[in-house]
Amino acid sequence: MTLFDRAIAFAVEKHSGMTRKRESTPYILHPMEVATIVGTMSSDEELLAAAVLHDTVEDTDATIDEIYELFGPRVAALVLSETEDKRDDLPPEESWRVRKEESILALKAAKDPAVQVLWLGDKLSNMRSFFRGWKISGDVVWKSFNQKDPVKQAWYYRSIDDALSELKGYEAWQEYHRLVETVFADIPRE
Repeated sequence: MTLFDRAIAFAVEKHSGMTRKRESTPYILHPMEVATIVGTMSSDEELLAAAVLHDTVEDTDATIDEIYELFGPRVAALVLSETEDKRDDLPPEESWRVRKEESILALKAAKDPAVQVLWLGDKLSNMRSFFRGWKISGDVVWKSFNQKDPVKQAWYYRSIDDALSELKGYEAWQEYHRLVETVFADIPRE
């Protein structure tokens, strides 16, 4: 079994029974979509493995040590680049801004260019989901988030758009950029 195959099996096991909160679809579809997007930009097997594993530490009982042990140091580092410190001592809506600011700083400071590709895959998958929800329910979509203020959501996704602009030659970035511009067109800049 290849590294990527093992990563898929691990992610399927860890996300078993989980659904995405806004769409009620099996959660594993999101990491698989992220890997598919990443696969349009790279054939790096460690990066593809990280793509399917990117939410395991943040959203399941998997640990970064487990990822390191099973998949190696680079995959673990890539997964860690996508893992927020959730600050379990605070309600998610109270820690949202600081978590997002830390994430953007980490993205900008990353030395491995694969971090940007991984982030783009994840955020494009998220923007596709947001877009579907927004087309169906308009601004009501923001009520399903920890951060319900669309101005703050726009700040975050526009900041990522800017941070990933080195990837603007890729169709994935162009799609992400179009979706951000469309969904947040009427939202003022913070």
